[in-house]
Amino acid sequence: MNYRELGSTGLKVSEIALGCEGMTEENYGMCRKLFDLAEESGINYFDLYSSDPDLRSAIGNALKGRREKFIIQSHLCSVWKDGQYKRSRELTEVKAAFEESLRLLQTDFIDVGMIHYCDALSDWDEIIRNGVLDYARELKASGKIRHIGLSSHNPQVALKAVESSSIEVLMFSVNPCYDLQPASEDVEDLWADENYASDLVNMNPEREKLYETCQRLGVGITVMKCFGGGDLLSAEMSPAGAALTVNQCIAYALSRPAVSCVLAGAHSVEQLREAAAYESAPESERDYAVALSSFPKISWKGHCMYCSHCQPCPVKIDIASVTKFLNLAKAGGSSNIPETVREHYRVLEHHAGECIQCGACEKRCPFGVSIRENMREASKVFGL
Repeated sequence: MNYRELGSTGLKVSEIALGCEGMTEENYGMCRKLFDLAEESGINYFDLYSSDPDLRSAIGNALKGRREKFIIQSHLCSVWKDGQYKRSRELTEVKAAFEESLRLLQTDFIDVGMIHYCDALSDWDEIIRNGVLDYARELKASGKIRHIGLSSHNPQVALKAVESSSIEVLMFSVNPCYDLQPASEDVEDLWADENYASDLVNMNPEREKLYETCQRLGVGITVMKCFGGGDLLSAEMSPAGAALTVNQCIAYALSRPAVSCVLAGAHSVEQLREAAAYESAPESERDYAVALSSFPKISWKGHCMYCSHCQPCPVKIDIASVTKFLNLAKAGGSSNIPETVREHYRVLEHHAGECIQCGACEKRCPFGVSIRENMREASKVFGL
C-alpha cells in the first residue's frame, strides 16, 4: 500500500481508503469483514458520514483493539432523528450527535472532523454564523478532533472554505465526468442525463482552480464518488456513454492535484479487494488516457490530464510534473508563486528550459495539448 501526506496535517494516509456505504449490509456484519480486509491490505483511513447509531456501534466494535491502526474521518452535522439520517446546523443537535459518536465509536478523539455536506454558499455562511465552525475549532483545541474538514460537491463553496483557511481537509467528488460540470447547489446535477446531452469540452475551470488551490495551500483532498456511485463502471449508466474500470477511475482521481486518497465504497469484501488491488495493478491497467480520449460525449482536447503519454522526453523532462507546477503557479498568479511550488519545481531533475522543442511529446498526447508552448511558458515563469 502506498501512503500519501494528507495536505499539511502531518497524517500519512493510504491512497486507497474505505467508505462506509456497504457496512450496514448483512445486518451490519459486513462492517467487521471490511475492516479486517482493510487492515490486511494496509488501508488505514476511512470515512463515516452516516449517523446511524447501529453502524457507529458496529464500527466501534470492529475497531476495538486496533483503534491506533485507523485514521477516522467522521462527520459533524450528520445527526440521527426520528429513526433516520438528517443533516443539521442546529448546534444543540450537532453537539449531542458528536458526543454520542465518540461513545459509540469507543474513542476519545476523531482524527478529521468533517463538517458535513455543504453545497451552497448560504449554507457555508450559516455554518460560520450559527457557531458550527466555532464548535469545530473548540473540539480541535480540546483534542477531541485533530483536524477540521468540509465535505462538498460544489467547487465554489469548497474554494471559499479552502481560501478562508478554516479547513485542513476537503472531501470532494472527483471523477472524469463530474469534473466537466459547472458548480451547482443541487448535487443531482452532477449525474443528470440532460447535463451530458450536448458535447462537453475540458475540465470545468472552477474545479481545476479548486484542486490547484488546495495543493498550493496544503489542504488535502479525500475523494468521494470516484466511481460515480458505480455509474462510471457501466457503459449503459455512465454519463460519458462509455465505461471505465475501477483502476482507471482510481488512477484518474489520484492524479489530481492535492488528492491524498480515494474513499472506495464497497458492498462486499470482493469489491474492497478489487479497489485495494489497484496498488499492484500494472500501469497498463491504470491508464485512463486512451479511454478518456475516446469518450463519445466528452472531450478534453487541449487539456493536460497528467497521464504521461507524452513520455519519454529525449532530454528527460518530466512533462506532467512541469505542467502541474505551471498550473499551480498560474492558479496563484504567476507574479506571486508560492515558495513551495517554486522549490518543488526547482528540485526536478530537468526543467522546461531544457526543452529542445522537438515536438515528439505532442505527437503522443491523446488530448492535443500544446506541450511545447507550456514548456516555453514554464521556463519563463520559473526562470529555469
